[in-house]
Amino acid sequence: MNPFLKEYATDQDDQLLIAKATTGDRAALEALVKKHQPFIYNIAWKMVQMPDDAQDITQEVLVKVVTNLSKFRGESSFRTWLYRIVTNHFLQMKRHKRETFVDESFDVFSERLQSIPDHELTEMEQEELRVEIREMNLACMSGMLLCLTREQRLVYILGELFGADHKIGAEILDITKVNFRVRLSRARKDLWSFMNNQCGLVNKANPCRCHKKVKVAFTNGPLDSKNLLFNRKEYSNFQAYIAHDAEEALSMVEEKARELHQGFTFNNESDKKEFFDELINSEKVVSLFNLN
Repeated sequence: MNPFLKEYATDQDDQLLIAKATTGDRAALEALVKKHQPFIYNIAWKMVQMPDDAQDITQEVLVKVVTNLSKFRGESSFRTWLYRIVTNHFLQMKRHKRETFVDESFDVFSERLQSIPDHELTEMEQEELRVEIREMNLACMSGMLLCLTREQRLVYILGELFGADHKIGAEILDITKVNFRVRLSRARKDLWSFMNNQCGLVNKANPCRCHKKVKVAFTNGPLDSKNLLFNRKEYSNFQAYIAHDAEEALSMVEEKARELHQGFTFNNESDKKEFFDELINSEKVVSLFNLN
């Protein structure tokens, strides 16, 4: 079962951890943080693109969550309470460098892609550069997400990448189920429309191909073969780690666009211990908890 959705069926586990953590149990607090950190981090990563920014955001969110644990009254599931803090933080946070740098519409993003000269590769060269080509593909799709508004990005990440249904998505965003479906549909259509008119992987009639752009993108920037942001062998992907029913995509008009976006990398290998140690030594947490 989708681990993100499974969380909503195991609320008693969190309730027990919260009860222990708020009485000073360090191990319980650490278990709670480590359980939810990967999901928060990967939402942040897709929201702002840059891993360093995503780590900072995750730490900020976790400080908010931990320092407000005593205010959780159980009126909703802990996951709904937690992810409302997460989404509210993302909607209200300052603009990060990639958001500020991109700050564009799909039209402007299309112009940028078209400004990268094509460089034809032989089949052998494509095989030699397969890691870089995949990085180009993921970087391009990440840029597409930044063309959506923050609200659209959140809805798309929750609904398409994490597989949250309209009930869970509506609870997290505190909107109606109908509203969630409408917002998700609009975000899907905006992305699909761009990809159908631009991306050669979705529509073979389009000339844009990652392998044709890869040499220039890595030679002149912004991509760096020594510092890959997305295509690392230790990363999983949303299809393997999250998707609960990949066959659902086959009935959708946007099936190819959705398939590509669910191929986004999912980082479950970030140092959870380091996250926790930094969190536990923050002023706010130290002042609230007498951990043992």
